[in-house]
Amino acid sequence: MERKINKVLVANRGVPAVRIMHTCRDRKIKTTAVYSTPDRLAQHVAMANIAVHIGDAPPGDSYLNIEKMINAALETKSDAVHPGWGFLAENDTFARKVIDAGLTWIGPPPGVIRSMGDKIEAKKIAVRANLPVIPGISNVAGAAEIKEWMEREKIDFPIMIKASASGGGKGMLKVEGEGQVPSALARVRSEGMKSFGDDKVLVEKYVERGRHIEVQVVADQYGHVLHLFERECTIQRRNQKIIEEAPSPTLDDDLRQEICFAAVRLMREIGYVSAGTVEFLFDSTSRKYYFLEVNTRLQVEHGITELVTGLDIVGIMLDVAMGKPLPFKQSDIHPNRWALEVRLNAEDPRTFNPSFGNITRLYSPQGPAVRISPGYYEGADIPPYYDSLIMLIMATGADREDAVRVMDRAISRNLRVEGVKTLAPLLLSIIRHPQFIAGEFSTRFIEERMDELVSKFIEKDSEDEMLKVARYVAEVSALGIPKWM
Repeated sequence: MERKINKVLVANRGVPAVRIMHTCRDRKIKTTAVYSTPDRLAQHVAMANIAVHIGDAPPGDSYLNIEKMINAALETKSDAVHPGWGFLAENDTFARKVIDAGLTWIGPPPGVIRSMGDKIEAKKIAVRANLPVIPGISNVAGAAEIKEWMEREKIDFPIMIKASASGGGKGMLKVEGEGQVPSALARVRSEGMKSFGDDKVLVEKYVERGRHIEVQVVADQYGHVLHLFERECTIQRRNQKIIEEAPSPTLDDDLRQEICFAAVRLMREIGYVSAGTVEFLFDSTSRKYYFLEVNTRLQVEHGITELVTGLDIVGIMLDVAMGKPLPFKQSDIHPNRWALEVRLNAEDPRTFNPSFGNITRLYSPQGPAVRISPGYYEGADIPPYYDSLIMLIMATGADREDAVRVMDRAISRNLRVEGVKTLAPLLLSIIRHPQFIAGEFSTRFIEERMDELVSKFIEKDSEDEMLKVARYVAEVSALGIPKWM
């Protein structure tokens, strides 16, 4: 049954909120923004038709407060809620309460979110759907159990200890030797409970030269489940992605088809609806792939899939939530170019420490084949309480070489951010590295080459501009005013 959506409450802030509001504007759908006290002048607040203050800075008082979110939707007569990514996006309790309040939930069913949010449960379902999984053990009680498993399965260090509810790079730890196991286990348990409210732990073999491949899936309420091909998200720091691309330079056509249809098979098995992503770890040495997890939400890097397919994934989510069937078949999807995305975070590029404060100058990249997904404007404050993402920079080309060249221009020539430090020097250093250009890298690319990458930094600051002005003034003083003036 189709239902109309007239006004969407975007239960988020920054880049994801702005991204969702852009599609809502295209569809002539009104939007409601929510904001915490430090976000009162934020870009997403200015973009929305109406904005509601929902609390003070700590996320628990604002962006993670379910009751305040639902009350804000009801008070503003919003009839639907889109959670974006992060915060409450994969919270099945929130999804259920949105639906119980008579609002339209723009996302997958709460039961699917719950089952996929537990890595142990998700792994069982993946096995049932005949997907290969990383060798490991679940519900780990202690270090002795890990030792026994490693001996029995002939597993060598390093291993990966993960909180069952881990995500976004949190709640997971690589362990290099037996002496580190007890402390690592305790730390992951603690982080799992603190960040996700669950201290269950699983342990897996660490894939040494792993590459991170994910498949974008969309599904409607009538059993149609389709893939929009894959993205590669291997370049990471602290288990968090910072560069993504579509398609993957790692896969040949046969492997691409196999992985994409494995993703569809799993999503059909769990009764998925809306947009979601199935993540895999690819072992470059053995050419095998393993199921990692399902992200039951819009992914940060969905934009590069939109660029190579010509589709609007947020628009698809809105249509599916309104009860419309997918308007295309699998055979209609034909990616026809290459796209890269970099995450411009407000972080020190040498240490990854957050860099918060006022953006005194912001000039976004422009020009052919560049797409920007913004979250801030010049003069805005980046508060210290939330994610440090300033904007997503995307570049496209006829092939990978072309897309890399456009991204180089976007970062090195057309981007300027002052007042806070950003990852820009590191991102530029990575995309200029010969091994990145050759497509030869793993998830350890940054940690293995950090000193080399830092040594190649080309950094500009406002002193560069002041020196240019001073030099020009000196020239005019010495040589007189140029004729062209």
